[in-house]
Order: sequence, then C-alpha cells, then structure tokens
Amino acid sequence: MTSQQLAKLKLPDVPGVYTFVDMKGRPLYIGRATSLKDRVKSYFSIDLIAARGPRIVDMITRAKTVRWRESDSVLEAIILESNLIKRYQPHYNVDERDDKSSHYVVITDESWPRVFLARARDFDQAEKDGSLGYKVKQYFGPYPHGGLIKEALKILRKMFPFKDRKSFDARHDAFYRALGRSPQENDANARRRYLRTIENLALFFEGRKDLIRRRMEKEMHAHAKAQEFEEADRCKRILYALDHINDMALIKREGERNLGSAGSSRPDFRMEAYDIAHLSGTNVVGAFTVSVNGEFAPNEYRKFKISRQTNDDIRGLTEILERRLNHPEWSYPDLIIVDGNETHLSHAEGVLKARRISIPIVAVTKDERHKASRLIGNPAIIGPRERDIVALNAETHRFVIRYHRQKRGLF
Repeated sequence: MTSQQLAKLKLPDVPGVYTFVDMKGRPLYIGRATSLKDRVKSYFSIDLIAARGPRIVDMITRAKTVRWRESDSVLEAIILESNLIKRYQPHYNVDERDDKSSHYVVITDESWPRVFLARARDFDQAEKDGSLGYKVKQYFGPYPHGGLIKEALKILRKMFPFKDRKSFDARHDAFYRALGRSPQENDANARRRYLRTIENLALFFEGRKDLIRRRMEKEMHAHAKAQEFEEADRCKRILYALDHINDMALIKREGERNLGSAGSSRPDFRMEAYDIAHLSGTNVVGAFTVSVNGEFAPNEYRKFKISRQTNDDIRGLTEILERRLNHPEWSYPDLIIVDGNETHLSHAEGVLKARRISIPIVAVTKDERHKASRLIGNPAIIGPRERDIVALNAETHRFVIRYHRQKRGLF
C-alpha cells in the first residue's frame, strides 16, 4: 500500500479502530487511534523502519487497503480494538496476542460481583491449576497496555459503580460508596439494581453501548411513569454520561506513549539480546534480556542451561535461539542482538531463515576490556538505537554471568 492510496481513503480525524487488510480482505494488523487520520498516516513516514521496525514495514508492503470503524471515544476504541484482535488474531498483532503482561477485566461470580484487573500471565495459570481464589463469571481482554485499561475502569466506575477486589474491607468499600463508586446497599432492591449495573458494564465491554442506551431509556420512562423520580434521574445521568464520556485521561496516556508525529503513536519497539557464558566449556549457560522502547523489562528475561557442555559459543547461541523460537507465546522482538562478530551474526541469521522468520539482527563485537567496539548490521536500524543496543548487550552479559556463577555455586 502507498501513501497515495491512503490519501484517497480520506480517513476522519476522530477516535476509532483501523485494520490493514491484504489482497483477500484478511486482517493483517488492527490498531486504535485518538485520530484515525493522523495515526494511519504515521505508518507512511520516511523513517518507517527506524520508527516501527521491519515487521510493520513488511505488513505495510502486504497491505492492500485500510478499513476503519469510528468510535465515540478513546475508551470505546480501546475495547473495540481488543475485541477485534481476539476475534481475528491478525498475524502482525503479535504483542497484543501474546503479551503476558497484559490484563483482563474480571467479573466474579458472587452474590455481589466484584470487578477488577488481573494480570493475564497470573490469571491464565491460576485458572488452569484452580488457584484463583474466586469464581469467574466473565472476563474481557486481554488489554496489552495496563495503564490505559486502569484509567478506562476509573471512567466506567463513575457510570457503573462496582465493588472492586478490596471490597471485603468494610472501610475501603465505605470510602468508595461515599464517592458514588460502589453500590449503596440501603434497601431490598439494592442487589437487583446492582446486578443490572454489572450486566450493563459487561455489555459495554462487549461493545454494545446502543443496547445499554435503549435499556436506560426504557427504564427512565418506566420510573418516570411510576413517579420514581430519583431512579428516573439516575437513568438520565447514565444516558448523558454514555454520550459524553470524559476520556481526557486516556488521551493523555496515549500522548505519553506518542513517539511519532502529532496525534499518533507507534507500537512498542522490543529488543532481545543474547549471550553465552561458560568456564572452558563447563557449566555452559545462555540467556537473553529484553528492552521495550529502551527500558529494560526484567520480567521477560530468560535463562537456558545449554545441553552440550562444550567450548563452542556458536553452538550455544544457535541452541538458545532455537529454543527461544519454540515459544510462540513469547512476543517476537523487532530486533535481535547477539554478542560476537560476523560469524555469530551469520549463524543467528541462519536460524531465523530456516524458520522463515524475518527479524533484523545486530552483532556487538567487544574489545580486550570487554567493551563494545563495533556494531555489525543494518546502519539504518543501528543508528537511532546504538546506545540502547550497547546497553542491552551489557545487561545480558551481566545477567548471564550471574547465572553462570550461580550454576558454579559461587553465590
């Protein structure tokens, strides 16, 4: 797809979700935007490789056109994006599909259901082994950007007051009742009203705002006819809130993530750096570390005990790369960094080529003091990230040496 083809589409300057599709109309990549026009335009910038990485460049090359759906708010765009990614599983949304630091919105199966966020990696495992500690009625997600969905829940709690994870603490729940963020329990109909509120919250996460609106209008008229004016006014306030969602906090967070042109943001740039450690071919171990947008991500570091205990860094590097690629549930990086020279680079590229995986690789060559002296790879990729590449390479060396010392029983 070209920028000239994009210009003919005349995307609107409103929030929504966009989908790059291929020649057969299949979704390649789904994203959200505070401005559809600005966000999609940013994919056709001159520095596309440096800004977004080769995976997204490949996606743009394969794309035939862009489809989009407008939304009334950024909040609804976040929810719609997650629902569509879950439905279509686009190939280039690897981070959104596999990111184990993502969150679910959980609704419990209790007399007074609670609503809270659960980390996907913890939730998935606990659900398998039965150690959740609560029954789940529904859950929504995953949402790959925790800060955004936390802000979204704060906004939704103003419209649909709910009990949260800590509501068993009487003082905590009383505080949120005083703010109007947790349900009042002052009459026989309180629980019935609350369950209706939770139903409406679930409908919102399903993207069915129009149904909520019809429900609220019907209830408002029924309460007014019965001269239940307080309840009728409550429905009226919810209807107004649905049409005037104040998501400035979400727009602000989107702005904090904005690393491109005005009104746009790019997907997180993930790097993985690999290294081997041993003592004359004994206690051979390997590891990789991760950074996202230049920030270390220790929760995603991985260690490997090398199967063949020999003094062969090339063999060790090949093994950990192959074992790492056997885990499709781990998000693929935009850049791989290996410790070594042209030979190490060539063997690493061979591992990826054998699996038909296209990820650029950079090799970091060290001097006699084990300091980075040369970076081997595509200059267009290395240039804007040279400092981050060297830093992550050093972090991997520190991490793998520590693991090696542990295996030797030195601490």
